[in-house]
Parts: sequence; C-alpha cells; structure tokens
Amino acid sequence: MTKDIQKRANRIKELLEEKKGENVQIFDLIDKDYFVDMVVIATSLGDRHTLALLDYLKEKLKPEGEEFLKVQSSEDWVVIDLGDIIVHIMSEAYRDRYNIEEFLEEIKENKQNLE
Repeated sequence: MTKDIQKRANRIKELLEEKKGENVQIFDLIDKDYFVDMVVIATSLGDRHTLALLDYLKEKLKPEGEEFLKVQSSEDWVVIDLGDIIVHIMSEAYRDRYNIEEFLEEIKENKQNLE
C-alpha cells in the first residue's frame, strides 16, 4: 500500500508540474496520526490557473481510477479529497498566508518525538 500511495502522490506532483504548478511538495504522513496519509501542495500562477490545474488533474486522474470524493474551490484555493491523499492548490498569496507546510511539518516532528 505504501508504494502505491507514494506512486499516486508522485503522479499528482508530476501532473501539477507539467502545467506550471510551482513549488509542489509532498508530505508523507503515513503513521502520523493525521486524517490522510499524504498531502500534496502546489502554488498556482493565479486564479484561472488554480481552477485549470484542478480541471487538468480531473482529466488525467479519473481515467486512471482516482476518485475525487470532494472538491472545494475558490479562485485562490482548491482542496481535493482523494480519500487518503489531500491536494491543496493555492495562489502564492494564500500559500504564504496559511503556511500549511509549517503545520504539516509540526505533525511529522511531534509524531517522531513521541516514538
């Protein structure tokens, strides 16, 4: 299972980067007491680009068997729930404002400190 989810997260990263998603990061949270196993974060070039990246992921991943359980979107931020993977696509301003990376790093560090 671990290799499969890593392969899927890497595929998402690859697709986002193909369409100019920037600073794409994958956070492996397997066994970290978080509600998903992986989080993928990308920066878009602006409002239309955020939604275009969402459409591109749907176009490419649905035929590969990926199920989009829930999608929440605005012009600045898209959140895609794939069950065990969450994808965040944000404008640069939103990514700077919410700094999800710091939060996810704390989750990883706290779990490691408990072991």
